[in-house]
Amino acid sequence: MKAWGTYFQNDPVHPLMYGEVDLINLGRQRLRGEPSKEGIPVQPVIVGFCGTDHELMMMGKKGLLGPKFPAGQNRLVNGHEGVVWVPSQQRFAIVLIRGGDSIDPTRYTEDETYFEYGCDQADGLFCDAMFVNPDMLLPIPDGYVHDGKLDLSFAKKMVFPDPFSCMLFQLERMEDLGSAHWFRQTAMRRKCSIEQAREIAADEVFERTVIFGLGTTGMFIGDILHQAHPNARIVFVARSPEDSAKAAFALKQTNAVYVRNTFDDPADLAQAICSALGGRATMFIGTSGVDQEHEIAFRYGVLGCNGLYNSFSLGPKITFDTMPFGFENHLIFGSINFRRDHMEKAIEMLAVSNYDQIVELIDKETFIADPMDAYENKIYCKNAPMKTAVIWNPEKIGFDR
Repeated sequence: MKAWGTYFQNDPVHPLMYGEVDLINLGRQRLRGEPSKEGIPVQPVIVGFCGTDHELMMMGKKGLLGPKFPAGQNRLVNGHEGVVWVPSQQRFAIVLIRGGDSIDPTRYTEDETYFEYGCDQADGLFCDAMFVNPDMLLPIPDGYVHDGKLDLSFAKKMVFPDPFSCMLFQLERMEDLGSAHWFRQTAMRRKCSIEQAREIAADEVFERTVIFGLGTTGMFIGDILHQAHPNARIVFVARSPEDSAKAAFALKQTNAVYVRNTFDDPADLAQAICSALGGRATMFIGTSGVDQEHEIAFRYGVLGCNGLYNSFSLGPKITFDTMPFGFENHLIFGSINFRRDHMEKAIEMLAVSNYDQIVELIDKETFIADPMDAYENKIYCKNAPMKTAVIWNPEKIGFDR
C-alpha cells in the first residue's frame, strides 16, 4: 500500500522528508504467546510531536537510524502520539505503541524482542495510512464523537496518553521503590507493623519532592503525584519566567512551588530549592535533560539522606561522590516504560482533564511543505508551544460545541 507521510532516513542534510512511501504489513505480536497478526489499515486523524521525533531526526543526520527501520526498509515513518480512524470497524482508536515477542514489551529482557510504531521497526502515524495489529487499537471513552467526528478538545488531549502513561508508571515505580527503601526506618520511627510501615512509607517519600524541568513530562508527573499524594510538597525548577503560561498552568495543576533557575552559582540554586522545600529533598525527579540535575542533587546536597533520585532524562550522565552517596543511603533508578493498563488509565484521566489548553496546532500544509523547517523553527525552537499537534485528517474532526 502506498501513502503520503513524513519519514526519517539516514542523510546528513535531509534526515526528515515528506513523500510517498510503500507501507509494509508485517505480522506482529502484541505479547509473547499471542499469535502474530498482520495489521489492519487505519487512518491517522490527529498526531502529536514528541521530543523523540526530534531525537530520531538528529540520529538520521548522524547515520544511526539503521536499527530503527522496519525490516527491509531504509526509512521509518514517524509519529507515535494521536488518534486514528479504523475504517473496517467504523471507530476511533488510540494505538498501543509497543508490542513484541515479550511477556511485557515495556520491560523486555535479553531473550525477548519489541517494536514501537513510529519509533522502532514499525511505521507510525505521520502518514495518510498505517497498518496496526488489531489487538493494539485501544478504544476511546464514550461521549466524544458527534456526527461521526471527534471533538477537537478531546482530540488534543489524546496526543498525551503515551507520555502520561509513562508518568503513571513512574508514580507506581516511585511508590514501590520508595516504600521498600523507607519502610524499616518508618516502622521504627512510628512504632508500627511492617505492613503499615510500607503503606506509610509509599506516601512519606514524597514529603519534599523536586521536579527538575518543566516540560510536559515534568508537568504530568507533578499532576499525577499531587492527585495521588495531596500532602506532598512539590517544587518545580526550570528556567521559564514565573509568569509564563507554562509555569502558571503547571502550578495551578499541581499546587506546587516554583524556583526559577536564573542563578549564576549552583550553590545559590541549591539553597533556593531547599528553602522552597523546607529542607532537603526526599524525592528528586530529573526531567530536564541537562547535567545540572545530578549536580544539584548530589554535589550541592539537595537530595537528603535516604532520598530517591528518579532519572527520567535522556542524555545526562549521572555522577556522584561515593562517600556521601553511601553514607546518605541514596537510591538512584531510571526506567522509561508503561503497561497497557497505564495507557488505558491515561486515556480515562486525560479525557476529563484540561490538557487540551496547552496543545497548539500547526497547519498540515505548512508542516508538510518543509518538515525540517517546522521541526527546527516552530515545533522544537526556543519559544515553541508546550505541545504541538497537527490535524492529519480534518474530515474526522468536529469543532467543539
